[in-house]
Amino acid sequence: MLSISPTTIMIRALVLFTAMPVHECAHGWMADKLGDRTARSSGRLTLNPFAHLDLFGSILLLLVGVGWAKPVPVNPYYFDKVSQKAGIAITALAGPVSNILMALITMILAKLSWMLGLSFLFTVFLTMCSINLGLAVFNLIPIHPLDGSRVLSYFLPYKAIRFLEEHEQIIYMVFMAVILFTDVLNVPLSFLSGILFDGLDWFTSLFMRF
Repeated sequence: MLSISPTTIMIRALVLFTAMPVHECAHGWMADKLGDRTARSSGRLTLNPFAHLDLFGSILLLLVGVGWAKPVPVNPYYFDKVSQKAGIAITALAGPVSNILMALITMILAKLSWMLGLSFLFTVFLTMCSINLGLAVFNLIPIHPLDGSRVLSYFLPYKAIRFLEEHEQIIYMVFMAVILFTDVLNVPLSFLSGILFDGLDWFTSLFMRF
């Protein structure tokens, strides 16, 4: 049985209501810039969290620290700046990139809190930073419904894409079982998140003193 502290739940809830809408809005904004107005016309080009949150993905984030929101509708036929395939990949990448930017902001806030002696806020912001990096890495896993599946599609031939689409539900069910009942992804995800964390720490240390 999961044992989660109230503080951890609170911090994850903060991420849920900040990072998740930013992540999904980033998808919509990028698609909009590439010529697809679908997200705008469907009311998803907004930072209102209630326009984006998915019930199961939200519960998963609160319980295990990773999750997802409702995918922003994208119609690649409207892309007029790049090819449809490239547009899908670029739009998908916008979400994880937004998480990395959120991680950068929260790391800066954490370091400022440390300088001011605000230890609780330091813990809150540094944890939010780590969760955002975890979400960025998690969403780049190349399995539907995560963003990585759309990024991967850019590099695959049509036959491979068709195969993955035909077996999407089975792959998804296996993936969810792995997440919920094993910790096999913990080590690689933590390793990659740690690399990003160290990179942001180094970058912010160029102009801030920890």
